[in-house]
Amino acid sequence: MAGVNEIRSAFLNFFEKNGHKILPSSPLVPLNDPTLMFTNAGMVQFKDYFTGAAKSDVPRAVTSQKCVRAGGKHNDLDNVGYTARHHTFFEMLGNFSFGDYFKEKAIHYAWTLITEEFGLPKDKLLVTVYHEDDEAFDLWKKIAGLPDDRIIRIATHDNFWAMGDTGPCGPCSEIFYDHGEEIWGGPPGSPDENGDRFIEIWNLVFMQYEQTTAEQRVDLPKPSIDTGMGLERIAAVLQGVHNNYDIDLFKALIAASVEATGVAADDAHQSSHRVIADHLRATSFLLADGVMPSNEGRGYVLRRIMRRAMRHASLLGAEDPLIYKLVPTLVREMGQAFPELRRAEAMITETLRMEEVRFRTTLSRGLSLLDDASRTLTAGDTFDGRTAFTLYDTFGFPLDLTQDALRAREISVDTDAFDTAMAEQKSLARANWAGSGDAATEKVWLELADELPPTEFLGYEQEKAEGQLLAIVKDGQRVQSAGSGDTVQLVFNQTPFYAESGGQVGDQGEILMEGHSRIRVSDVQKKAGGLFVHEGRISDGDLISTGDTGALRVDTGRRADIRKNHSATHLVHEALRRVLGPHVAQKGSRVAPDGLRFDFSHQKGVSKQEMSEIEAIANDIILQSAPVSTRLMAVDDAIAAGAMALFGEKYGDEVRVVSMGRNTDPQADQDIYSQELCGGTHVANTGEIGLVVVTSEGAVASGIRRVEALTGAAARTHLKQQEQRLQEVAEVLKSTPADAAARVEALMAERKRLEKELADARAKLALTGLSEAAINKDGFKYVGRVVDGVSPKDLRGLVDQARHKLGSSVVVLIALAEDGKAAAAVGVSKDMTERYSAVNLVKIVAGALGGQGGGGKSDLAQAGGPNGSDAPQALAAVEAALG
Repeated sequence: MAGVNEIRSAFLNFFEKNGHKILPSSPLVPLNDPTLMFTNAGMVQFKDYFTGAAKSDVPRAVTSQKCVRAGGKHNDLDNVGYTARHHTFFEMLGNFSFGDYFKEKAIHYAWTLITEEFGLPKDKLLVTVYHEDDEAFDLWKKIAGLPDDRIIRIATHDNFWAMGDTGPCGPCSEIFYDHGEEIWGGPPGSPDENGDRFIEIWNLVFMQYEQTTAEQRVDLPKPSIDTGMGLERIAAVLQGVHNNYDIDLFKALIAASVEATGVAADDAHQSSHRVIADHLRATSFLLADGVMPSNEGRGYVLRRIMRRAMRHASLLGAEDPLIYKLVPTLVREMGQAFPELRRAEAMITETLRMEEVRFRTTLSRGLSLLDDASRTLTAGDTFDGRTAFTLYDTFGFPLDLTQDALRAREISVDTDAFDTAMAEQKSLARANWAGSGDAATEKVWLELADELPPTEFLGYEQEKAEGQLLAIVKDGQRVQSAGSGDTVQLVFNQTPFYAESGGQVGDQGEILMEGHSRIRVSDVQKKAGGLFVHEGRISDGDLISTGDTGALRVDTGRRADIRKNHSATHLVHEALRRVLGPHVAQKGSRVAPDGLRFDFSHQKGVSKQEMSEIEAIANDIILQSAPVSTRLMAVDDAIAAGAMALFGEKYGDEVRVVSMGRNTDPQADQDIYSQELCGGTHVANTGEIGLVVVTSEGAVASGIRRVEALTGAAARTHLKQQEQRLQEVAEVLKSTPADAAARVEALMAERKRLEKELADARAKLALTGLSEAAINKDGFKYVGRVVDGVSPKDLRGLVDQARHKLGSSVVVLIALAEDGKAAAAVGVSKDMTERYSAVNLVKIVAGALGGQGGGGKSDLAQAGGPNGSDAPQALAAVEAALG
């Protein structure tokens, strides 16, 4: 039977032949729903079409949407690997009608596809309808010829879909496949419906109502269709297997896991291999869409998925990082359908490898902490559940691993207390979760977007133009006019002002309206997709009104600096990739007039030599004074031509490709140095940038680093200031700038020598008269002394010298610091350790000094305390303890 890739293609092609446009999967990070952590259904990218907030360009669409359910409301994580159909990542096949066709065609398409295209036997299929949906019931009889007993009416909300308490909603119709009487279970609606015999393969949602209030529901003027069929489920049916993990895609991933571990996927290890295969898909796709492992939000969920897979690799006996080795198999299986996997393969591989290295340290530390926390427990005892949760939540140590480790000692875990702590944590997380994805657009802008055409942007070629004022918003409300002193937001039919997007800040400038009213523009934002909103204050002049004409003028000097920084960002990006590797991908940027900031994926620090090479490469391209060209291309053609796209970014059918620089690498595949999809403003020639100087580089998050740089006059000013500082340092050193570094090194070496001589002198002084000061005890000598000018790190050496000089002895030295604190060291000669422990004695000292604890060995230990003035009492306490 056909493989997963063929099934996906057959589904998409069937609907394309029936007038649907194939649209790409949207990113796993939702762009239009602040309530979702991850895209979890095929309709998410079309939500605004169904609510009426936006209008679709096409009446019919078909997609294979990548989905993740591993956090929030839809969380299947803990079931994955142990059931036949639970996944963290899955593909949802769906066809959509936005006010075009409705129930009859939806049912016709579904029945035709699964019985004729896919060839499923009709006697193996049955359907459900909402109990009040007589229309769907009759259509199934008419189109499919199903008898009444195979069209099951369901009265619960399982067969009625709603977007929320209000909004679009409608009845559902689910299609089930009968796997045969040899498998336990009954049809939907029966007492045995939870069995595995009858499996839902497709859900058709008939969106025909709008819930206006809790009690009122009205008909939608243009009812729509939303369907969802799990690709993995239908593949299992078509390939004649009952378990999703037995389809060709998972067989390939599991085979790779078996080969890498050398452990067969038998009953004892089957679940671990399945977890690894499933979680490999989820982590790889999330990384490709820009999610990076972290300790909060989406990154926390990603890290949890990663570590679950890595723990199962450890259970299979893998001693070295394993998961990253399976990425090539995944890319081979799914990279054609999802090219973002291929583009991000290097980054995915490196991130997984580094994360697993970290986790193995966590695993070792967790086992050590668990040993300490359970040291006093014996067989039959119960380990505290809240402590188990702390191990899990703080140190990433899973509950089942804690249970496994304690099971060998016949110790159970209080799972109720663990669950309570988990519930408290989830409740706190929900309270702190402020939503995700793009913030919901204000209602006023949605209303304006329905009424007004998108703003025409003239700023690529012009920095001043005239435009007609289409809308005025003041204090969040649309108004027809505004006067001097008012702070307003203005929409024109066209503008040379750039609206903030793609990391580039919005333009500033001035608008002079007819009637001589003047508005100083402080920022420009893009609202509701296509409206450029000019924010500013009316400084003087007459009243402005909608319909007026204005002269819009961009601050040209500021725009010029922004252009230089944006073009330099592209040059630095490509230089980073060439020096650090192709895994480098943009993870954020800020292009402003005062400099550029560029975040990128890289798992380790960047050396000074590497950073110097990156800066040099970018400046070499600037010196070429090469033309910067832009052209509009179809997005697929642009990527095929080598243009770099950003992971998780949503592009239209037509994109703007910015190319700059000549490639000087003889082994390069193309003549162009840098080629990216970009909607920002750029210089016409790389020489206009003048110079790029990197001012800082460092980590900003796990696996994310940041470069900051200056260009043009700002870069020259920065270098001049650095030169002046160096000249000032040279003058202080009575040297030249060229010799300043060597002079500083010589002074540092001299200082280090003098400090050592001083420390030696102080140590010698501290040991002076040691024998005379020793107090004879019962068969040994005791010395307790307060010393000045001795660092805590030198105390151990002094104590060691003293006890060897005295023979059988106990030596206590306390060093006082300038801030009033004290450090102490206690030495006990080897022959005296059975009588006195240095650890016990140093704890007495620490207590007298106001400190706690202390540590070391029985013959040498150290401690400290905040109360250095109590040093005499501390020495007296030790002497008293010695008797």
